[in-house]
Amino acid sequence: MKWHVGKIVTIFLLLLLPLFGDEAYEQEIKTAFAAAEKVMEKGPQQIKVFDQATLDLPEKFIFIPNPEATNIMRAMGNPVSEGFAGMILPEKMDTWWFITVNYDNAGYIKDDDAKNWKSDEMLQQMKENAVQINEERVKRHMPEVDVAGWVQTPMYYGDNHEVIWSVATKAKGVEDDQAQGVNYNTLVLGRQGYIGLNLITSLASVESLKPTSKMLIDQLHFVDGKRYSDVNFDTDKIAEYGLAALITGAAAKKLGLIALAAAFLAKFAKVIALTLFGGTLWYKKWAAKKKQKETASTIDTTNKF
Repeated sequence: MKWHVGKIVTIFLLLLLPLFGDEAYEQEIKTAFAAAEKVMEKGPQQIKVFDQATLDLPEKFIFIPNPEATNIMRAMGNPVSEGFAGMILPEKMDTWWFITVNYDNAGYIKDDDAKNWKSDEMLQQMKENAVQINEERVKRHMPEVDVAGWVQTPMYYGDNHEVIWSVATKAKGVEDDQAQGVNYNTLVLGRQGYIGLNLITSLASVESLKPTSKMLIDQLHFVDGKRYSDVNFDTDKIAEYGLAALITGAAAKKLGLIALAAAFLAKFAKVIALTLFGGTLWYKKWAAKKKQKETASTIDTTNKF
């Protein structure tokens, strides 16, 4: 049975429209997801990530390619780079999240500075970078983003050349910790650059989704000749920066990826829980039942007189 993307549309509309009330914005969201429904790829499926790697998309997951994925991200107020390959979503959502898939042809990145990381300095750099991201969000009438702190300090696994870190973000001015969004980043280094899977979710959900993120990154495989170990130092492009600069730089690009559903999760938790399992159909049934109760209440009140 074909997965119906209307469920996600309903979530976005219920969460965002009361906050922005913009008909043009509503139409942008609807148009973006309607186009995505026509091209989405459902697992199990092998997804090609440019000429660099393949991703074995498991069952019960969906991949939305470009340009449809780019249109969705822009509708959400999030900038994307040329290396944005698409986005992964679960077929059924009991927790709101999505993962962006990106490739950056930065060149071969040496990993020998990992032992000298200073996480406090890296976090401060990210906070400064957030200023530039907020300029774009203001133009689109979207909430500005604050960097709240580390959820996962940077870690490097040399055996598989995997980098993991996570920073919490939240709508500027929001003090409620429950309303924080999280970018949980996993990068895999290759010969000519790196591929990143960026999990966007709520602070409350990130721990439960870490196994999903790990499972998906394990399904990513560089093709022959593109692996980190295939480097030729005599001919290949070598990046002028190391892993620390990569993390703060990549984070600067992704700070705008605060999931608005996550940012307002605390306020709309009950609505989200219900709509995730019913989408538009659930909303129609809920509206019908509400009307029925109101009618019954009116009749009952009338009978009292």
